[in-house]
Amino acid sequence: MTTPPPVRTVQLISGEYLLTVNPVDGSEIELCPPGRGPDAPTRRTAAERADLQRAGRPSVPPGPAAPPLPLLERSAERERLAGLLGRGRSVRLTGAPGSGRTALLEAVAADCADLAPDGVVRLSGHRRTTTELLYELYAAVHHSARCRPDRAGLLELVHGIGAVVVLDDLELGGEALDELLAATPECAYLLAAAPDTDPPSADAGLEEVALGGLGRGSSLELLERVVERPLTDEEANWAGDLWFESEGLPVRFVQAGALLRQRDQLRGSSEASDEFEPFVRPFERVSDDTPTLTAGTPDGYDIPLPTLGEGAAPAVLLASRLSEAARATLRFAVALGGEVPHQAHLPALVGDTHADAALGELMSCGLLTPVGARYRLAPGVVTQLEAKGYADDAVAHAHTAAQHYAWWAAHPSVTPERVTAEADAILAAMGPLVPGQESGHPSAAVLLARSAAPAFLAGLHWGAWERVLRSGSEAARIAGEVAEEAYFHHELGVLALCVGNLDRARAELEASIGMRGAVADKVGTVAGRRALALVTDRETGRPGTSMPLALPPGAGPGFGPEVSSAPASAPVPASFPDENVTLVTRHESPAPGPGRSTAPVPVAHRRRPAFGARRNLVAAGAGAVLAAVLGTVVTLGATSGSDNAPADEVRTGQSPDADNGEGDLPADQPVDEAPPNPDVQLPAPSTSGSAVPSDSASPSDSASPSGTPSDSASSPDDTPSKPGSPSTPPSKPPTSSSKPPTSPSTPPSSPSSPSPSDDPTEDPTGTPPPPSSPQTTVSGPNPSLSETSPEPTVA
Repeated sequence: MTTPPPVRTVQLISGEYLLTVNPVDGSEIELCPPGRGPDAPTRRTAAERADLQRAGRPSVPPGPAAPPLPLLERSAERERLAGLLGRGRSVRLTGAPGSGRTALLEAVAADCADLAPDGVVRLSGHRRTTTELLYELYAAVHHSARCRPDRAGLLELVHGIGAVVVLDDLELGGEALDELLAATPECAYLLAAAPDTDPPSADAGLEEVALGGLGRGSSLELLERVVERPLTDEEANWAGDLWFESEGLPVRFVQAGALLRQRDQLRGSSEASDEFEPFVRPFERVSDDTPTLTAGTPDGYDIPLPTLGEGAAPAVLLASRLSEAARATLRFAVALGGEVPHQAHLPALVGDTHADAALGELMSCGLLTPVGARYRLAPGVVTQLEAKGYADDAVAHAHTAAQHYAWWAAHPSVTPERVTAEADAILAAMGPLVPGQESGHPSAAVLLARSAAPAFLAGLHWGAWERVLRSGSEAARIAGEVAEEAYFHHELGVLALCVGNLDRARAELEASIGMRGAVADKVGTVAGRRALALVTDRETGRPGTSMPLALPPGAGPGFGPEVSSAPASAPVPASFPDENVTLVTRHESPAPGPGRSTAPVPVAHRRRPAFGARRNLVAAGAGAVLAAVLGTVVTLGATSGSDNAPADEVRTGQSPDADNGEGDLPADQPVDEAPPNPDVQLPAPSTSGSAVPSDSASPSDSASPSGTPSDSASSPDDTPSKPGSPSTPPSKPPTSSSKPPTSPSTPPSSPSSPSPSDDPTEDPTGTPPPPSSPQTTVSGPNPSLSETSPEPTVA
């Protein structure tokens, strides 16, 4: 039997809640206990902000570094953007993909470094909502380790941030963008979006700046910078045609320069030789379109210029001249929708120990573009590669990536921050697997979701957390894994509770509890009911209880010699409006074992507050059940004493106990068939119920088989009794009728049963009970049984 691997357990604070990340049974949520609240958030210093921004940039790929490229024909736009930001205006920069928006934003951000008190904050809007952007802005300015403020606290914190926010790849528009701008009035935004993005509203107050392509001269200059040599006349003419075809997009000339460099390497030109020769692989012919090597030139090569079509869509030709590891990386990227895994994962995915160098090859060819802290395929590359068969095994590659990420994300040495950085690639790996086209794919998606969801929660990337939970829930439903689907519903309920969506939280938690009940998951059911009880508290406006309510004195199971001495007016907590979802923690209230009798919550007859019709019905039912139980106990107690004990008196100084030295009557044994068994003890009644005797003078008429008075079975040595009590007790309790005797000469003074407080004039046994015996047989905080009430209350 192998030891299960350790799991990551993290505690974090979300608003007023304390969350415990439990990857096994589901996250636990409770109100933050006193003293555990978060400290007041502090702002980061300028050095800390710089370190954070540096860590958020994409990692530098190994291999030869690409030459730095100048920012051509962007001086006017750069000055205008910096001037508008300096006046506190927000600007929206619109440009086609590949037009150089990111490079221009970096230059303007450097010009505005000292413009705002909180500096420059760089954010990525790729697949980000308004709420996610606000939380990322808060985390960039304030320390937020293991703390996520609620919506109101977030708006209060970001309202005072004064920074120049550079937001690239914006996908918001309209009201969503208005919400972002209104929440941060002290920030000046530099937004970069594609032309097809939703436009801002008329009231947004944004300055619009359009970014076009480069001119012909600048395009040729950029191409020379990439090739690192002057262009020949033939190459210049070819570049002019490419400029007309691509409308001057800089990314096309970066890729065209990579084509010319590859051509120089294939021609064997010494001028184009690179000092990083080990990183360059020999030419491999991978398609019929690739030119062949021929003799007849001084270098032994005759490589013509690419065609105009190859220059406008160069991804396939560029990939054909790369290493096998680089082409395998492209196949994984196409399968993941353009997301490129981190270079540390490439050796495991590709199966080559040197596959991490493939990222440098792709970057130098212009096939990658930075997006936030990672890389994606450049615009148009996915479409070009799919047309040449790079997506034929996309589902298989996504399955391989999902299996790798599931193992990696669950490893205890991997921090939540590292998993969060790969969130987009993880979510992209789940996409092709959820529909379940092949067996095993939905289960792989479920495993990946179970591994990544706790890390996303602990890493405070709740947007990715929600998306992975929904994908995992759908995959579990398709795979038929009920326990895993219940886990995802539980986590979605916790998420809804944290964001204040109580209706959604109740629906998700109830679904989770039902599924876990079907698979007998007791621990998970308890976690779900705790969260559901907190939802009920939020709905009714009461403060939630982080700890279960303690039972009132006398409400526990009555068993053993200990008897509660609480007064009759002991307070009882009021029930919740919906008692069907009230949680009673199993650790605090163990279920009574065999032989124990559990009484309902005591219902006081005096000074009882009105709890409503439902409470009264519950109390009435509990009283009726208690009356029947106590009637049976009184009858059995009356017949289980000594031979001289009166059968119809309720004695307050003694209860059935093994220490008495007397035989006890078994609870389920007929009195007419067998003698008492000294090894079976009569269970004592609960001390929590109201001691209400039966309304008949003979509380156990149904136990009498003949209905004859019990004085026919009494012995000659009857002990005199007090007036109002039967004068002829039975001589042998086991064989006598349980019906109390009636004296023909001395009728009872009251048709009701005798008062429990009336004691016999002398002990029938002649020996006082031992000091260690229990205090009473029928006890409890009931005013009707006290010495001040000679008559018991008839239920």
